[in-house]
Amino acid sequence: MNRPSGWVCYDADCPLCIRWVNRFRLSLEKNGFTLMPLQSPDVRALLRLPERELLAAMRVITPGGLVHSGADALVYICSKICKPLFWLTRIPGVMPLLRRVYRHVARNRGCAGSACETRRPVLFRVGNPADWLPLLVLGIAAVAFGTQLPPWLYMWVLAAALFVGCKWLCFRKALARGAQASLGRKFGFLFGWIGMDAREFFENPAPSAKPRAREFAFAALKILLGAVLLWVVARCALPANPLLAGWTGMIGLIFLLHFGFFHLLSLAWRAAGVNAPPLMRAPLLARSLGEFWGKRWNTAFNYLVAKFLFGPTYRAFGVPAATMFVFLASGLVHDLVITIPARGGYGLPTLYFLLQGAGVLFEHTRLARRLGINGGFRGWIFMAIVTAGPAFWLFPPPFIYHVILPFLKCLGAT
Repeated sequence: MNRPSGWVCYDADCPLCIRWVNRFRLSLEKNGFTLMPLQSPDVRALLRLPERELLAAMRVITPGGLVHSGADALVYICSKICKPLFWLTRIPGVMPLLRRVYRHVARNRGCAGSACETRRPVLFRVGNPADWLPLLVLGIAAVAFGTQLPPWLYMWVLAAALFVGCKWLCFRKALARGAQASLGRKFGFLFGWIGMDAREFFENPAPSAKPRAREFAFAALKILLGAVLLWVVARCALPANPLLAGWTGMIGLIFLLHFGFFHLLSLAWRAAGVNAPPLMRAPLLARSLGEFWGKRWNTAFNYLVAKFLFGPTYRAFGVPAATMFVFLASGLVHDLVITIPARGGYGLPTLYFLLQGAGVLFEHTRLARRLGINGGFRGWIFMAIVTAGPAFWLFPPPFIYHVILPFLKCLGAT
């Protein structure tokens, strides 16, 4: 039988498998794949596997006779029909995670005859699957179509897609758990606030003491500092060192938005009686790496990973594994937004966050306590070295050259 792109072999006795095959049948056949049940005589003759092993995972048999199984089969299909998704799997650490997730799903589908039933407790309770659709659809669309955009715009499209999808997910999660809010408060959370904790925004009133004028002045000062770095210092640094100019402008953007404008937004909501704490909570005052990432830096992202990644994972695998999983996920997200648009530096943001996770776990060891680096001034030094030292991994040179510098040019900063 002819195999122009290969055979996609699936368990024809599993409703879950059949449902997914039917959903992607047109796309697979359009790209030259032939759908074949694992139970068919032709597939059995090629694979020559025992029945239990034969049905344990889907397989792709290539025209050259190579056999890809499980997650590797899915990746092979992506390499033919969706290149951007395939590129994501080339990021270090992605394939081991995909293989583990695939094995978990395959083991728990519990197929027997024509019925699939769950035999083990589900590791992650995702709630209503429809709540995840905006995140999945927007994320895939941004990855697929963003390649036609300038790299700097591709980055912002990816970031916006992930933000909107996560925002909706948190909004729906709060409502499902009984959070009550007026239409105006809901609208304000979705379109007028950068944080992710909807229940906190809906129900908890702001502290009785209104923000003081000096706090408004401090936020304005950070905006001014960011503007000076962005439109003055970066411009002056460009002729001497473009990489330095890019870093300066990027830091200026962070001060302008994350530390300045978002702080002013928090103050405005708190002045109106809404509990909207700042996104950044003086990260330079952190006395440990764990405090920096867990309590002070980007509290919106911290809420996301705590609720949707750390909470479900640590109950199954323990705190150390859950911690590393969270930092791995953080790295993959940053790889997606940073290195995919830049078309370079792949995997470096993931390595950066894996180093941060290892550092957080190290702080809890007996040796760290003996060295005194889990708090106080020594803890601050350790935090500063681990976060700032490998910063070129987080924002590699291709990102600065291909994304940041063109964006600064569009802003008139260089």
